[in-house]
Amino acid sequence: MALEKPYLDVPGTTIFDAEQSRKGYWLNQFCMSLMKPENRARFKADEKAYLDEWAMTEAQKQAVMSRDLNRCIALGGNIYFLAKIGATDGKSFQQMAGSMTGLSEEAYRDMMIAGGRSPEGNRYTHEWERK
Repeated sequence: MALEKPYLDVPGTTIFDAEQSRKGYWLNQFCMSLMKPENRARFKADEKAYLDEWAMTEAQKQAVMSRDLNRCIALGGNIYFLAKIGATDGKSFQQMAGSMTGLSEEAYRDMMIAGGRSPEGNRYTHEWERK
């Protein structure tokens, strides 16, 4: 029997809970492997071959190769593990976050300095279902 999870209904947020952790286990393990220089070198030399060594879904592998971090999160990735991909690519966390919002690094930085994203337009899942 599935647990009721009212906390999942947070606008614009994927909650990393035990279910997400299980779903993304191998994706996150792959990310952690990038902490070793030799693994970063192998990944950069042939991303697909390196990813094929991990028991990830094809959707997870594709999300990594396209650097679609939002998709990685939806597929069980944890942003703190996914940051290893950005570091491997020579990107800052700020650059990664900007890419996830569709903003340039500068626009993302300016938005955060100004107080963050406006909540206007955010809706709980149950609010969208009524529309």
